Amino acid sequence: MRYHAAMDVSHLERVTVNPLVMSGAPCIRGMRVTVGMIIGNLSAGVSIEELLAAYPYLEREDVLAALEYAWLRVQEIEVPLSA
Repeated sequence: MRYHAAMDVSHLERVTVNPLVMSGAPCIRGMRVTVGMIIGNLSAGVSIEELLAAYPYLEREDVLAALEYAWLRVQEIEVPLSA
């Protein structure tokens, strides 16, 4: 599937941010599984299937949510504020 502007972002409801959980890092469904941990494992060559086997409480949709969240974050553009 290719991304387009009308892409369904329903997976994003799985990403939660709570200052009391993992110091406010984006997590999956309020668990102590961060988006960063998922993305880091995938970038290290761990397959989605291997990740799901290692963390049986994760669901495929959780991994997709982490990927979608990370993709949206890298699309952000920081614009310096003028004084």
